[in-house]
Amino acid sequence: MERDFWLSRWQNNRIGFHEPTPNAFLTAHFSALDIRPGGRIFLPLCGKSRDAAWLCEQGFTVVGVELSRLAVTQFFAESGLVPEISSTGSFERFEAGGVTLFAGDIFDLDPETLGRVDAVYDRAALVALPETMRRRYAPHLIALTKAAPQLLVTLEYEQSHAEGPPFSVPETELLVLYDSAYRPESVEVRDITGGFKGRCPARERVWVMPRRWPGPD
Repeated sequence: MERDFWLSRWQNNRIGFHEPTPNAFLTAHFSALDIRPGGRIFLPLCGKSRDAAWLCEQGFTVVGVELSRLAVTQFFAESGLVPEISSTGSFERFEAGGVTLFAGDIFDLDPETLGRVDAVYDRAALVALPETMRRRYAPHLIALTKAAPQLLVTLEYEQSHAEGPPFSVPETELLVLYDSAYRPESVEVRDITGGFKGRCPARERVWVMPRRWPGPD
């Protein structure tokens, strides 16, 4: 998925992946990461997700990265917030109400620019990328966040029967991508009513992934 693909989706309001309310998997399972209030939660490829607002309501701060500047500006406008905007390298940084969003390409983001991360919530990043990009994304995310504990939502369907995005990420691939840094545990699997785009059976899976080694103090 090239840069122009996603920018076009936002520009033309083709954002069926956007959820207008906090994700049910997030609200049900985020506590399993055991992150204390005040923790800083990273949302990769966050769009204008309402999950950021929910996390703030629980006492966390949120940092996200999103390719589309339009999505970032819509998040703050729809939240009734006027962000402070600054430039940081190749990114624009928007900050207000306990939320910091970087507008730019996640692959250009480095740990120093991102800052401290206590946990990662990935509902729409890994599944938005084709397989070759997932192999690049996973180690980049691990390095960016020092393998901060992660709540991850994946999608499973027969990829040959339908085209993504979102893409199918089977358990075998998930383990190849993350098992060296995390201890992945599948905590919920839910069938998607009507299947994937009405073409084949599909299900969502929720992973709780603590790191395999002690983190920084």
